[in-house]
Amino acid sequence: MIALISLSAAGAQIAVELAAALPEARVYVHEGVDMPIPAERFSRTFDLVTKIFSKAGALVFIAPCGVAVRAIAPHIRHKRSDPAVVVVDVGARHAVSLIGGHEGGANDLALAIGNLIDAEPVISTTSEAAKDILVGIGCRRATPAASIVQAVRTALASEAIALDRVRYLATADVKRNEPGVLQAARELGLCLRIISSCRIRATGAQFTHSEFVKTKVDLPAVAEPAALLAGWRTSLIRPKTIINSITVAIAKENFSWSASGPEVPGTAPDTLKRR
Repeated sequence: MIALISLSAAGAQIAVELAAALPEARVYVHEGVDMPIPAERFSRTFDLVTKIFSKAGALVFIAPCGVAVRAIAPHIRHKRSDPAVVVVDVGARHAVSLIGGHEGGANDLALAIGNLIDAEPVISTTSEAAKDILVGIGCRRATPAASIVQAVRTALASEAIALDRVRYLATADVKRNEPGVLQAARELGLCLRIISSCRIRATGAQFTHSEFVKTKVDLPAVAEPAALLAGWRTSLIRPKTIINSITVAIAKENFSWSASGPEVPGTAPDTLKRR
């Protein structure tokens, strides 16, 4: 059971939207929220969490992180037994994997929620956060998974990039249910990041536009913007390349930052050095 917990009307609307896509979800809304929605009501967050913490497979708070932390703190025992906990802000901007990242499945759940509501998955697990490569793909309908897998591996090999450096395989939402794309992600062992069409149309990122893609799916492109928008402070290291009718683009994140912009990896700006 995935418990969707909301304290506000805005949060309740997000909970209902998520519940429609997550059959195993149950919605809990604070009794002070005056909305006619199917949900179990509660008066105190702490009491609700005490009641369901050991029974739920995951808790999704659509509320401030502070509320979630205070509610779960007395119940946390071990990462191998505690449920996954994800926090979503009421603006649906971020889906934060709070506890149970790997063992509890919070990282995967944060990604799934991000894909559903166009929120940014926030995953701080070191082994995941250190990955810096995003692979964007575009393909025709019914493209076999094996062809996509081969195209991705070929593109990575041409740049001498190991598969274990890839953070996400990314594509546009028009391909979210494409069987070949879903299976390819599973076979590659990669998380699939879905980028919404509205973000692709609105982005100021520089990428190559395609009249063919515009005609087919009403987007300026798929592979390049998907790769660029799947990460933070990204730049293309391999522009779109067509491999066996599959479009592949590779972007890289820059982890270093300063007030004046990205820095050379391994250096720290004076303003951020410990005094």
